[in-house]
Amino acid sequence: MSQSEPGAVSQSEPTGSRDKRPLCVDLDGTLLASDSLHELALALAAQDPRALYALPGWLARGRAHLKARLAERASLDPASLPYRAEVIEAIRAARAEGRKCVLVTAADRRTAESVAAHLGCFDEVWASDGSDNLKGGAKAARLRERFGAGGFEYLGDAHADLPVWEAAGAASLVVPGASLRRRVAERVPIERSLGARASLRDRARAWLRQLRVHQWVKNALVTLPLLTSHRIAEPALWGRAALAFLAFSFTTSAVYVVNDLLDLASDRAHPTKRSRPFASGTLPVAAGAAAVPLLLAAAFALAAFLPIGFGVALAAYTVTNVLYSLWLKRVAIADVIVLASFYTLRVVAGGLAVAIVPSPWLLAFCLFFFLNLAFLKRSVDLRRLAPGGRAAGRDYTAEDLPLLTSLGAAAASTSLAVLAFYIQSEAVVKLYRTPALLWLAIPFGAYWTSRMWLLAHRRVLDDDPVAFAVRDRATWAVVAAGLVIGTLAAVL
Repeated sequence: MSQSEPGAVSQSEPTGSRDKRPLCVDLDGTLLASDSLHELALALAAQDPRALYALPGWLARGRAHLKARLAERASLDPASLPYRAEVIEAIRAARAEGRKCVLVTAADRRTAESVAAHLGCFDEVWASDGSDNLKGGAKAARLRERFGAGGFEYLGDAHADLPVWEAAGAASLVVPGASLRRRVAERVPIERSLGARASLRDRARAWLRQLRVHQWVKNALVTLPLLTSHRIAEPALWGRAALAFLAFSFTTSAVYVVNDLLDLASDRAHPTKRSRPFASGTLPVAAGAAAVPLLLAAAFALAAFLPIGFGVALAAYTVTNVLYSLWLKRVAIADVIVLASFYTLRVVAGGLAVAIVPSPWLLAFCLFFFLNLAFLKRSVDLRRLAPGGRAAGRDYTAEDLPLLTSLGAAAASTSLAVLAFYIQSEAVVKLYRTPALLWLAIPFGAYWTSRMWLLAHRRVLDDDPVAFAVRDRATWAVVAAGLVIGTLAAVL
């Protein structure tokens, strides 16, 4: 089970004779730090995107019908859902006092029953049944009919629960916001409050983490055509490159959000990815779905100031990423080739932004170099598996590790071979006064790629290789050496 939200606290005050009242608990946002309806829709999108066309028709027949159809077509693993620890603690305390515990939710009964069966701490389960949506006034009426006015305690988290708290005669809140607390206090006494909302600072940090701002460094690849063309003294070109960098950064953040939304199940089964904001319930998945069009709108608004070819390349990158998230990432070998192509496409797009055609040597080097990193990334994931294990959400098993290692090493060697052939080519003579000095870059490149594979073999590298490289001092030393070598070859 996940940990409660950052900054959460648990407060519980005894209520004397009222302690024997049944404890009725909501599911979405209360017991779960997420919404099962949204998660089912995402699970269906990941499983069969074509089925999403049926959603408007299902919704037209009512929310209860929509929930039932989603629960029929997709399912959630109750063992991996992000539960609120403080709510489970309150349920267990109530059971210890001999109180009846009821899960009462507007979620579909299949989802509610699977959660109740997993937790094993509810005496009854009330939920929507495909025709009646057990929410708000309907939930309040049923609880009042069963337990009488004021005869139960209800744990909830949303404005829709106001009629239920009024029927209970007092409110027990879960991670309430200031607005909800104020509206509740105007109607009924607040009996107790479990948890607290994350601070604005913590939520901002969660969004920065989700948008992978630290990964924006990858988008610096759009400047490679400008750097390798030796036209770095033209400010106008740097302005275009900056716009291209920002456009790709917003797009990659949107892609990360989409990928994480569709990968909720596999991320929760992963030892480190389970702590990602959506998987852990730190950020609501609905907010992620809303962020995607905003990020893409910002990206393409920036692209409008650049040549149309850049916009086409950015659109191709976006569409291919969607295909990757929905399908290609589950196709062995194709997934790593597509990942490597994403990096190379950044270089192509950067050239289109500044109207500089990248050399075939540069594109070939990038393709093989990043193919090496893509194989390295997959091998890191496979090293975590037990013998015979299968990677979550990927078409690989632990036994594939030796093959991926050899393919990655071959790609690394090929990238260095491309660099060596480039140094020998006639093209290099036009750009460098002393091209022979560029041979010094080969051993530095061989050291870096070999060291990364060694660290992965020793399980020191246990994350995205690019993210690791950004924090790695040896990587920065190699980059600095490469810049010095290139500069000396150009001016001496």
